[in-house]
Amino acid sequence: MKSLLNIIKGITFSAVILGAISSCAVRKEYERPKSVVDEKLFRTDMLPKDSANIANVSWKEIFTDPILQGHISKALDNNLDIRIALQSISSAEAYLKQSKAAYQPTLSVGPNYTFQTQSLNTQFGQIIGERRYVNQFDITASLGWEADLWGKLKSQEKAQLATYLGTVAAHKAVKSDLVASIASAYYQLLTLDSQKRIIQETIGVREKNLETTKALKEAGTVTEVAVQQSEALVYNAKSLLIDIDTQIQLLENTISLLMGEPSHTIERTTLESQKLPLNVDLGYPAQLLANRPDVMRAEYNLMNAFELTNAAKAQFYPTLKITGSGGVQSVDIDHLFSVNSLFASVVGGLAQPILNRRQIKTNYEVSLANQETAYLNFRKTVLTAGKEVSDAIRVFSVQDSFIELKRKELESYKKSVNYSQELVNYGMANYLEVLNASVNSLNAELNISNAEYNKMKAAVELYQALGGGWK
Repeated sequence: MKSLLNIIKGITFSAVILGAISSCAVRKEYERPKSVVDEKLFRTDMLPKDSANIANVSWKEIFTDPILQGHISKALDNNLDIRIALQSISSAEAYLKQSKAAYQPTLSVGPNYTFQTQSLNTQFGQIIGERRYVNQFDITASLGWEADLWGKLKSQEKAQLATYLGTVAAHKAVKSDLVASIASAYYQLLTLDSQKRIIQETIGVREKNLETTKALKEAGTVTEVAVQQSEALVYNAKSLLIDIDTQIQLLENTISLLMGEPSHTIERTTLESQKLPLNVDLGYPAQLLANRPDVMRAEYNLMNAFELTNAAKAQFYPTLKITGSGGVQSVDIDHLFSVNSLFASVVGGLAQPILNRRQIKTNYEVSLANQETAYLNFRKTVLTAGKEVSDAIRVFSVQDSFIELKRKELESYKKSVNYSQELVNYGMANYLEVLNASVNSLNAELNISNAEYNKMKAAVELYQALGGGWK
């Protein structure tokens, strides 16, 4: 037995040394493709001055409304997409543990019973001349081990590690999307509340104007047409109110779903109380590789494809496998555990594939195509990230000027309404001018509310586009 153990140790040691040398020669290490991220990735004049980046700031420092923070925290705890992503991580972790165990030998132990009788019509049966019955009992342990000569197992392990890290990045992406979705929906809800107040006030003003128009008609200043048009504006504003209420309830249902709860009324503050302490620190475009979860996942997919290509290439080279079995074997169960029942065998084999119906070459060519696809997806993800940052910067940077102009527009429309009404009272203008000015005034006021929401939404999108929200 000692000589057998020495043989096994010698073969194993030689295989390990050979594997370490040869795997270094065949297997390649992953390197990030050069020029994936261009320093001009962001289309803006706001060039980064240093590595400061708002993506590194926690979402709690960006969204300071305590009620909004509570909604986000609840969503991160209860959201079903978050929980699904966590299960994906658990699954990938199990596969990673399996790939690490590939270096270890396989061992199986079990008892067996064999009953055998030979055919009398065979050559052996005719020599014996009579039927014999044989009972055989054995307890056998089987051992198998493959030497990682060319780094195939190492590549498969690293490929599985990349898959695992990709699921972690996917979980981060879900968190980032969730935080941005809750914040955007919350701000939109506040905007709808603000617009609802505007419309309610407009309804009150238009109802008073309707009474005034009726009085002017009785005085002979205007006709019934003006009365009907004024009444139509009241109905128009009331229909807008119904639409706003519907949008509010649908949005509340959406936020409830994001928080993993049945649909219900959402607690909230006011649009006027919102302040985003957002310093637009873009950082360098290369930081997207460490901050954007989708970019991270795309690179992990590239790593996975690269390592699978290594593993496919290793299939062209010889495979060293060592198998062994041993145990006790006897035709009589009473003598099964005696020294004479012991048996053992060790087989070491080096197999070089010659003809296998082109499977190895096909697998390698497919792995190369998959690697190129993964690279192109990685590049596309980076370019998409740059576009999203550029879009958000543009929208965010122009909103203040846009809002200022809309406020001036609103002020002009309000003056127009007052002047038109005075001219009508003196019979110097058509009442249609009052109606048009009233409609334009309401639209301008609603546009201001939408512009304020667009600014906050752009801030949220810029924060997310730079990779914030999951920390």
